Amino acid sequence: MTVVDVPGSKSLTARALFLAAAADGVSTLRRPLASEDTEGFAAGLTALGYRVERTPERWSVQGSPAGPPHDTAEVYCRDGATTARFLPTLTAAGHGTYRFDASAQMRRRPVAPLTRALRALGVDVRHEESEGHHPLTVTADGVRGGELALDAGESSQYLTALLLLGPLTRDGLRITVTRLVSAPYVGITIAMMRAFGVTVSRENTSRGEVFSVPPGGYRAADYAIEPDASTASYFFAAAALTGHETTVPGLGRGALQGDLRFVDVLERMGARVRVDDDRTTVSGTGTLRGITVGMRDVSDTMPTLAAIAPYASGPVRIEDVGNTRVKECDRLAACAENLRALGVSVTTGEDWIEVSPGTPRPARIATRADHRIAMSFAVASLRTPGITFDDPGCVRKTFPAFHEVFARTRAAWGLAAAASPDR
Repeated sequence: MTVVDVPGSKSLTARALFLAAAADGVSTLRRPLASEDTEGFAAGLTALGYRVERTPERWSVQGSPAGPPHDTAEVYCRDGATTARFLPTLTAAGHGTYRFDASAQMRRRPVAPLTRALRALGVDVRHEESEGHHPLTVTADGVRGGELALDAGESSQYLTALLLLGPLTRDGLRITVTRLVSAPYVGITIAMMRAFGVTVSRENTSRGEVFSVPPGGYRAADYAIEPDASTASYFFAAAALTGHETTVPGLGRGALQGDLRFVDVLERMGARVRVDDDRTTVSGTGTLRGITVGMRDVSDTMPTLAAIAPYASGPVRIEDVGNTRVKECDRLAACAENLRALGVSVTTGEDWIEVSPGTPRPARIATRADHRIAMSFAVASLRTPGITFDDPGCVRKTFPAFHEVFARTRAAWGLAAAASPDR
């Protein structure tokens, strides 16, 4: 058995940073993820005037319930979607003028549903170039709150940002959601808000699901970040693909992250899965079966499944993942492009991909600067030596040490060394 220590969750770290910044007092975040995205979020908080102190094992944040300590600031969000969506929402509760810009990759990603919702709440949000995209400026004077409708069918982050804002408004928020993708991430948000002293209620109505958030603010907390379940998916898939076994401690029955359900997909394909209280183990059986599976709620693991799909005994069809077209790249198109480069037969639709069984050949993976494309096809390299990457360093977004950790796993299993990832 190989034990892999996966770094902290990006999703939990970003939410915890928002909550700590908004809370009354000093919060401690234990074992947060240190990566390009989370470092960018922390740097954004610092630019807004929050005090963030960091050591390798814990970060502490001095909260400011009244909004950013600075009344003017410029924040560069890098490639981080959580930074680019959560921090403008945080500043709306303050008083001042705050400008946000981002990388070319993030500028292409939409924020329009969130912008419309903030404007409906009376927040002055202005896009400088393309409506619904960065760069943007928030001129803030607090938020009264009230009722609004939201379409979160493109990204659950829009709903998360507004839920996080709710306790900072004067009257609270009542949000009717007409469509929702990646629903487990909303569950993460609500659970974490509870840890910082706020209880969100939800009910189903004829108009959609309604989330009610009370006013009153957050209290500081000492919060432990669990390992990243999306990152763990690469090591679980590697075990299933190669007939080996891997255990990830810290992810078990009580895990907040819905992406741990990826192991259920592997089990359907023939792997053995054991989920204990504090760890999860996947054992490969030497074969993988073809399946048809909807991955709307665990769509960040879609590329992981697509990358191992050619090695299954039958076709693998992944459905209801249209939202992956507006991630760091169009992930459906990226997976199809790279699988075809490997010599695999692939068909795609607006929200689905079907991969036929095959014998992949070595090829250079076009990562499109997307960390999940690089890490997913690293798994395929376990069965197809010679796979290389045009931008191996893009993994720094969520797991800077990925290639080193993955190489150690490969060596522990006695598999042939991969080609250098930087060629």
